[in-house]
Amino acid sequence: MQEPCDIHAILRRYWGYSEFRSVQERIIRDVLDGRDMLALMPTGGGKSLTYQVPTLAREGLCIVVTPLIALMKDQIDRLRRMRIPAVAVHSGLSPRQLDIALDNCVYGDTKFLYVAPERLASEAFRLRVVRMNVALIAVDEAHCISQWGYDFRPSYLRIAELREKLPGVPVLALTASATQRVADDIMHHLKFAEPHVVRGDFRRPNLSYSVRHTDDKTEQLMRLLQNVAGSGIVYMRTREGTEQLAGELRDAGIAASAYHGGLGHAERSLRQDEWLQGKVRVMVATNAFGMGIDKADVRFVVHYSLCDSLESYYQEAGRAGRDGRRAYALLLVASDDADRIERNFRQEFPPLEQVKDIYERVCSYLQVGIGDGAGASMLFNIYDFCAREHLYAGTVQSALKLLQQNGYLTLTDVQDNPARVMFCVSRDDLYKLRVQRDELDQFIKVLLRLYPGVFSDFRPIDENELATWSGYTVERVKELLKRLWQLRVIRYIPSNRAPMLYFDEERLPRADLYIAPETYARRLELTRERFEHMLAYAQHDDRCRSVVLDGYFGGTDAEPCGICDVCLARRRREKSESAAEPDWRSELLRRLDDGPTDPRTLCAGLSCPPERSAELLRELIEEGTVCMQPDGTAKKIGG
Repeated sequence: MQEPCDIHAILRRYWGYSEFRSVQERIIRDVLDGRDMLALMPTGGGKSLTYQVPTLAREGLCIVVTPLIALMKDQIDRLRRMRIPAVAVHSGLSPRQLDIALDNCVYGDTKFLYVAPERLASEAFRLRVVRMNVALIAVDEAHCISQWGYDFRPSYLRIAELREKLPGVPVLALTASATQRVADDIMHHLKFAEPHVVRGDFRRPNLSYSVRHTDDKTEQLMRLLQNVAGSGIVYMRTREGTEQLAGELRDAGIAASAYHGGLGHAERSLRQDEWLQGKVRVMVATNAFGMGIDKADVRFVVHYSLCDSLESYYQEAGRAGRDGRRAYALLLVASDDADRIERNFRQEFPPLEQVKDIYERVCSYLQVGIGDGAGASMLFNIYDFCAREHLYAGTVQSALKLLQQNGYLTLTDVQDNPARVMFCVSRDDLYKLRVQRDELDQFIKVLLRLYPGVFSDFRPIDENELATWSGYTVERVKELLKRLWQLRVIRYIPSNRAPMLYFDEERLPRADLYIAPETYARRLELTRERFEHMLAYAQHDDRCRSVVLDGYFGGTDAEPCGICDVCLARRRREKSESAAEPDWRSELLRRLDDGPTDPRTLCAGLSCPPERSAELLRELIEEGTVCMQPDGTAKKIGG
């Protein structure tokens, strides 16, 4: 095996840093020693370096399993800018793009292969991966493998099969949100040779956490904006709420914009860029905003609504102050917030029969027949679906989550999707069809030659590739595809940006669909448990906020941060008490003006605690203001 290169030289060459942060170096050295490892590192803690540096230090590539396609693309863009070859495999690729990406990993010099977990089961991946020179398997968002985690995904369980195909290859599991129970579950499912956990520091010494209880949240937000300079994020639950609050801020003269999943791709990109460039000060957003955004100087993150869990709150609040300077995380809590969350629980945990009903409606919406759909990935606009079916989005999302946990389907994040085509006519009917222009005949032949299987299912196509092989421009290719669509020869979905619904299994009849009651009960129990922790964080003001968060993620030795609202309130109380102490000293000295007095009588009736009065008397004796006489009485010097 090749001797690894100097990891500090790699860090300087590619990232320009001279030292590693926190536990990064320890993780990297253990990876190079070939140990399986679970690394618990906070958001913004530099997780990616822990698998990128050791991979660059020796021969072979790293397979990175991650469900976040947006982050996948962001990481690949960064690596390629540093001239490090990297590719991605996800449901948005055409078959030809998939073949090229995997062949580059077998025969080329690719160092990083990012793969969505549902792609691990594909035949193309399974055939190629055994021929790759794999040095490391990195599992990002590793909590997704645990049924006790807040985002369990059955597709993650396939990683164990990947280990069987690559014996001897170590695994680095990474997450920013794992309790001890989840950590044990991760190591079990990933078949660790031995338990091995390295925990980073979850404390953010520059981040001031605060909770404000108010029924006028906008007034509290305005107060923060007046007192804290710089840009920030305000998180809200609903799309309508983001637009309304952003409008109120603009009316107050504050440069603000809204960001949510209902905006078109171009509009989202424009608003995001304006915020990144400082043209917009405040981004009012749903939790769709923030993943993969590289902006270190965020001065505040405000949660206008309670989060569902401390995991999501910590992750979102942690987007503030990554430059190390003082930043603020403010949680606003109204008197009826807990009741509102309780109502959401009832809406988001539909009866099991309703889950089956939603499954049938989704399949009909996507035109997937019984016995069809296995392995297919299709565009799925959940909001359009809910509008057509008159369903509450939270109920549908919860139903899809339960279906996902039971292995039926997977809803991906929003992603860039290639154009897709499926023929509406049979192969025989196509040859009988007399189209009016030879141009279309030739184009159909190119289409069929490049993309087999278009008669049975929607297939991703590459419009640029079609242009190359047909000799037309990309614009002409799109016109021809639309023409065939109008002639009802094909169904054509232009390239777009939207979530995909991936069918892990064929569509089943309603009677055969089984949602384990224990899965349903466990999901409800865990959701409630996580929210109870969130509620306790918001309601209690007797423990340092940073200590509470660190303890939730397994920390045992955190010291009070000194800058959260709880610590600052404690300091104000102590200062106030300290300011009153000179009066106690003066009172002791005044009582001694009347002559020597025994200590018990001297301190009797004093308003300070007995321990403090005894301490003050000792201080007066040590400084020579008071002395003790042989008969045990205290006497004022010179008195």
